[in-house]
Amino acid sequence: MGAARAPLLPPGTLELLAPARDLDCARAAIDCGADAVYMGAPRFGAREAAGNTLDDLAAAAAYAHRYWARLYVTINTLLTDRELAEAEQLTWELANAGADAFIIQDVGLLECKLPPLPLVASTQVHNHTPERVAFLEQVGLHRAILARELDLGAIRNIRQAATGIELECFIHGALCVSYSGQCALSYALGGRSGNQGQCAQPCRKPYRLLDAHDQPVADRNHWLCIRDLNLSSVLADLVDAGVTSFKIEGRLKDRAYVANTVAHYRTQLDEVMRKRGLRRSSSGQSSAGFVPDPAKTFNRGFTTYFVHGRDGKIGAPTSPKMLGEKLGTVRQVSGDRITLARRVHVQAGDGLCFLARGTVQGTQVNGTEGERILVQNPSGIRPGTVLYRNHDHGFFTAIAQARMERRTAVEFALRVTESGLMLSVRDEDGVEADRELAGRFEPARQAGALESIRKQLAKTGGTPYTCTGVKIEAAATPFLPVSILNGLRRDVLEALTKAREEKRPRPTGGAFPGSCAPYPERELSHFGNVLNSRAEAFYRRHGVTRIEPAAESGLDLHGRKVMTTRYCVKHQLDLCDGGAGPNEPWFLVDDDGNRLRLVFDCERCGMDVILE
Repeated sequence: MGAARAPLLPPGTLELLAPARDLDCARAAIDCGADAVYMGAPRFGAREAAGNTLDDLAAAAAYAHRYWARLYVTINTLLTDRELAEAEQLTWELANAGADAFIIQDVGLLECKLPPLPLVASTQVHNHTPERVAFLEQVGLHRAILARELDLGAIRNIRQAATGIELECFIHGALCVSYSGQCALSYALGGRSGNQGQCAQPCRKPYRLLDAHDQPVADRNHWLCIRDLNLSSVLADLVDAGVTSFKIEGRLKDRAYVANTVAHYRTQLDEVMRKRGLRRSSSGQSSAGFVPDPAKTFNRGFTTYFVHGRDGKIGAPTSPKMLGEKLGTVRQVSGDRITLARRVHVQAGDGLCFLARGTVQGTQVNGTEGERILVQNPSGIRPGTVLYRNHDHGFFTAIAQARMERRTAVEFALRVTESGLMLSVRDEDGVEADRELAGRFEPARQAGALESIRKQLAKTGGTPYTCTGVKIEAAATPFLPVSILNGLRRDVLEALTKAREEKRPRPTGGAFPGSCAPYPERELSHFGNVLNSRAEAFYRRHGVTRIEPAAESGLDLHGRKVMTTRYCVKHQLDLCDGGAGPNEPWFLVDDDGNRLRLVFDCERCGMDVILE
């Protein structure tokens, strides 16, 4: 069924997967402990603004490979026939740059001649049922990125149905309110397709909410905006359900966000693995150089989404912006001096924000005078205003100044041979190298010479290694100048680096050519996302008989569904009746007059959005 295949993850290991919008973010992610990073290709990534040059991708791959970490490149947009040919060529350029796998959405790529590298089904493929994920396994994909809205039971069912495919799960970051890959709202309202990397995020806009009789249900608000995901508390449950790769969202986020979230989840996941006898899927120990706190970097408030079923409210209707840490209520305002009802610690440079007339407004802290906070612009702040801190200057300064580093553990052994000295090194992965120095060496005459040799050999600064032990085998301690020891250590570590690259696990594979496994559906609507002839040929070969082209082909979407979601506005407003009352639609109307009909499907506990 195809060429020899090697998995992305070694047996008995888990992966912490981090986003990287650029090379700087990729290095920070690796230094803070990521086992892999995912980055956008120069074109065809689902975050159009997060593309990277081939040179930067090659540099990111080389940096990751030092630690046997991996680079995954996203080519996860829908492609036209012309773009498909360009994407096929791009995969070979990316393979030459060192990519370890491709994250794809368009199945037309499975009909192309691609490099023999693993393929990962993007969450845009809508991997939400056991049948669909099992199908992906049967056609040769290495991994499926699970739909975000799945609960633990659904994940377990998928694992039982598809035992040979790796399962990747989002654990942190922004959430699409729609089922991933099943949203045409941005395209319908403005011609910018999320499936082509251009989502305008209309779900984050404010809307008026009307009932079936055009009467207001609630005030104008961001009724499709939801909180950000944080699954720190359920990592162990996800491991037990069969997840092997734990993914942080954020290819548009900055270096501070990436470093903070990776450092946090590295600690959390390591503790879960320790209790279950599992290992990291890359080498080395990381030191972030700061204390991580996910609440300090961008978020809209946190939710566990549906991992435990419908559990609490997930909406963030107040604002799509970050409010941050609640400081308290303003008691008094005097010029640019503010006093809160309780004393809080703030410092110059902190960012404060508050809600006024339905929008988030903000100012900066200039200093403090006892209990009073001096702000740059007090406009809009009055007694009773609730203040939040959405930028902790001290925290971000700590990240900016942190010495983030990652080192692979090594042990040295020095012994005298018939022709001179032999220095050997062995790393934590069992890779070995040695270098011999010919010549005769006089015995050392100074006390403590043995300890001096150990200390000198252990100095690995400036390399990606840290020494955990030095063993010396010699009848008499030889006299070795510092320059000799430094040169010998440098040479043997250079040899180790080459040996590690030669022995680095390399995932291989690709789709199974000519596979005819039956697709679990016989008809595809525009949400099947078929935009090119090869994608159509793929589905027809796998038994699909009716295929509607993707919305991006130019379909008129008026009167048609443009989004499906498990989020429910009625539930958010505590107006859910479980379907007992009249199931009349509600409507969202934006500031441009666009009108969306909300159809409540109480049987499956979800909501459809239809363009009027």
